[in-house]
Amino acid sequence: MRTRFALAAAPALVCAALTMTLATSASAQLHDPATPLAVASKVALRGEANSIAVREMRIVRKNDILVVQADMANMGRTDRTVFYRFKWLDNVGNQVGDGESWKQMSVLGLGQQTVKSVAPTAAAVDLRLEMNVEPR
Repeated sequence: MRTRFALAAAPALVCAALTMTLATSASAQLHDPATPLAVASKVALRGEANSIAVREMRIVRKNDILVVQADMANMGRTDRTVFYRFKWLDNVGNQVGDGESWKQMSVLGLGQQTVKSVAPTAAAVDLRLEMNVEPR
């Protein structure tokens, strides 16, 4: 009886270990190593980071509305074009408002740019910074 339990539990343990390994490797590849993990949890990167790191993100609530500032740094020497937008979320993770349009910005080699945004309503309690960095 002990053998049956061990054989039945083995696939579940292998599956759990594989899932944790894939999740860890996927999260490690989704952001630039220069981006802190706390900030990376707020960034949804579409494609490769291409030397762009979100070094710092400041989120404050002013007059019951969320306001965010994010610093994007170019860790390489060549200029990069970054497309970005903020996605505002309510307390259960659903999108609030119609969503922002994509914005384009150039980040000079070894330079830094700050992007800012304001939530559309007071219902927004969280956000994601969606980014697409053009390769050169």
